Amino acid sequence: MAKAGIICAGNWIVDIVHTAPYWPNKGDLVRLSGRQIGVGGGAANVMTNLSSFEVGLPIAAIGAIGPEENGAIIRDHCARIGVPTDHLVTVQGSLTAYDEVMNIPGDSRTFFYHGGANDLLDVGHVPVDDLAAKGFKIFYLGYLMLLGALDLRRPDGSTGAADLLAQVRAAGMITCVDMVSDAHPDFRAIVGPALPHCDYLVINEIEAGRAAGQEVRAADGALIQGNLHKAAQILLDDVQRAVIIHAPEGALWAAQDAGPIWVPSAPLAPDWIVSPVGAGDAFCAAVLYGIHEDWPPIQTLHIAHLAAKACLAGATATDGVPTLAALMAQYHQI
Repeated sequence: MAKAGIICAGNWIVDIVHTAPYWPNKGDLVRLSGRQIGVGGGAANVMTNLSSFEVGLPIAAIGAIGPEENGAIIRDHCARIGVPTDHLVTVQGSLTAYDEVMNIPGDSRTFFYHGGANDLLDVGHVPVDDLAAKGFKIFYLGYLMLLGALDLRRPDGSTGAADLLAQVRAAGMITCVDMVSDAHPDFRAIVGPALPHCDYLVINEIEAGRAAGQEVRAADGALIQGNLHKAAQILLDDVQRAVIIHAPEGALWAAQDAGPIWVPSAPLAPDWIVSPVGAGDAFCAAVLYGIHEDWPPIQTLHIAHLAAKACLAGATATDGVPTLAALMAQYHQI
């Protein structure tokens, strides 16, 4: 039986996105001009974007949520897009993970995050054999550094995330991992044990630099292209198939079996960007679909750029992502 479908495991977060004209000084007041509530987190955003592609792909949702209203928001969201919630575990006595997002259009966003049930997701919550028996092809886990119990380092240096990914690969599924841009001093030590069990690593340039111990941006903020390539090669010492790094300037695909591919991104007018929340997840969803369909890396990167660009025009992490047919039509005009 041919394998098909993508499992989206990891973070499930309710995003409350506020829009402000500027970031205030400490103690000052700023007037908010908008407020949207959406479902976010690595697993949730990738799942939603894959659904928005409208390609009929089997999708599974894996994670931990609370029993309160925010947990119901996540279940209702999955139901609206036709994704079963059998494997979303409700943790009694815990809140669903949530964050208050302060968004400055055309500039930046800041997250005030509460981990809640997300921090309690562990290896035992994931029915690996059952998912493999259903024929799923890809297992996506996101984000490392925001997975609580799975990120916890044991005395021997291993982590639950490493164990989970090892089980998934042993069951015959392709593993894909994403990270969050945490400034934790032990970033490399926490994510490192998972990398040998990762087929495809899809991360941004900041995460790549921290995971590889490389400075990828100069003091003036300019991307250091040589160090980005060096970071990818360091990560490829562990990652099984390919390291895909996205940055505002472009995206790099470095593989075990081929030379690196760099695809620059097209400049965007500042007024195009309604919110930068979720653009990396839109990129990742397109990469996952490209891997699923065995697309050439250069095609995958172009379409991933287009998905990220579309996401930037939306107010929440996912509402700007169009169908795959629309993305393909844009791609054929490149």
